[in-house]
Amino acid sequence: MTVPRGFVHDTADVADSALISEGSKVWHYAQVREHAQLGENCIVGRGAYVGTGVEVGPNCKIQNYALVYEPAKLAAGVFIGPAVVLTNDHFPRAINADGTPKSADDWHPVGVDIREGASIGANATCIAPLVIGRWALVGAGSVVVKDVPEFALVVGSPAKRVGWVGTAGHPLKETTPGEWTCPITDAKYREIATDQLIEVQSK
Repeated sequence: MTVPRGFVHDTADVADSALISEGSKVWHYAQVREHAQLGENCIVGRGAYVGTGVEVGPNCKIQNYALVYEPAKLAAGVFIGPAVVLTNDHFPRAINADGTPKSADDWHPVGVDIREGASIGANATCIAPLVIGRWALVGAGSVVVKDVPEFALVVGSPAKRVGWVGTAGHPLKETTPGEWTCPITDAKYREIATDQLIEVQSK
C-alpha cells in the first residue's frame, strides 16, 4: 500500500498502487481502487468509493458513502457530499444486445470533471460526461445532466441555475444589474454573459 504519510483506517480497502498523500485520511470501510491518487489533506469518509485511476486534488472532502467512479477528476478543494454519485457510463447495460454479459471491453467510461473549489450537495447525481466549473454549488438531491458554469448555483432534476455563489459558498446578492456582491467577504463579481460570471474585486 502506497501510504507513506496518509492515514488509512484498518477497515478501509486501499489498493497497493493507490497514492494517499501526506495529511490525507481514508476512513472506515472506504475503498480506494488501483492507481487512484489523493492529494494532500484529503478526507475520504466512511463507506465511500474512489474508482480506479481517479485523480483527487489537495484539500478535497469525499463524504460518507459517496461513489466517485473513474475516470472522474477532482481539482483542489472540491467537496463531495454524502451519498453523491459521479457516474461513468452514458448508456449503461448489464448485458450486450446478444444477451452476453458486458465486459470491460464492451463500453467506454466517461467521467465527471469537477474544477477547483466546487461543491456537490448530499445525494446529488452527476451524469457523465460533464464539467462542473470552479466554485460552483450543486444543491442537495440534484441531478446534473449538463455542464455547470463557474460560480453557478444549480438545483433540481434536471439541475438548473437559480443564482450565483462566491468562493465563500454563499449566494451572491445583485447590487446593480449585472453586478453581484458576496455577503460574507464583500468580494465583487460581474455577470458578463447569460451563464458567465467573473470575480472583479476581492477584499
